[in-house]
Amino acid sequence: MDQAINGATARLLDGKTTAQAIKNDIAAAVALMQERGQRPPHLVAMLVGNHGASETYVASKVKSCGEVGFQSTLLRYPPAISEAELLGAVQAVNEDPGVDGLLVQLPLPDHISVEKVTERISPSKDVDGFHPVNIGRMAKGLPAFISATPFGILQLLERYQLPTAGKHCVVVGRSQIVGLPMSLLMGRNAYPGNCTVTLCHSKTPDIAELTRQADILIAALGKPGFITADMVKPGAVVIDVGLTRVDDATRKSGFALKGDVRFDEVAPRASYITPVPGGVGLMTIAALLQNTLLSAQKKVYG
Repeated sequence: MDQAINGATARLLDGKTTAQAIKNDIAAAVALMQERGQRPPHLVAMLVGNHGASETYVASKVKSCGEVGFQSTLLRYPPAISEAELLGAVQAVNEDPGVDGLLVQLPLPDHISVEKVTERISPSKDVDGFHPVNIGRMAKGLPAFISATPFGILQLLERYQLPTAGKHCVVVGRSQIVGLPMSLLMGRNAYPGNCTVTLCHSKTPDIAELTRQADILIAALGKPGFITADMVKPGAVVIDVGLTRVDDATRKSGFALKGDVRFDEVAPRASYITPVPGGVGLMTIAALLQNTLLSAQKKVYG
């Protein structure tokens, strides 16, 4: 999709259309499984408390499961649940042979260790790709569940057939969920990949000097509007992972969703760019569904 912005034309990396195409493929695979007498994939989501954004994200994931023919179960827990109780609930799902994928929606209350919960999830059901075993296997090039957001970005690049070999990819943000795995994946000997990768973070001096060198710029800081036009090389591919709620009294909801990239400024300089919303977020859900399908098919941990 081409979109005229400030007199220039930017090619949108349309996450909505691409995610729907992936979901259509998944639905066809599920239908074939059922024709063969197999049960549909089953995803369990755990939600602790009533965090507004988490409610929205989980509802979207459950809805998407229904669209592709998955069985889904949403397990809700009060914010005061103890760490031991939640770990026990995770273990019970690990041991359930009728469940293919388990995700625990973040953030969790302060009294619960995210690391302990993440590590308690069985690697074979870790369809979010957060477990150290999956991250380690991914780094070694072994079969693994790839973190859903990086997996979605890879598919977006692939479906648009964007060249990556020999390109300079700059990743801004080093989280274990997005930035770190993204940097490893873009440097691997595969497509998409074979990039020269620079990983920037909060302690990197003069980030703009590095981002201006990027053929592929991936912004994953969670800081709305951080990437400005003067930080982007003309013709760069710009992937905006940011999705932050910003107060906006002009909207009925009272907030707007903003990315890490100042879209209106940057789009005229970019060759391709993801919108927010409608970009990486939808691809993340599609990738989560793909991981769940792979789990049900025993194609990662068979």
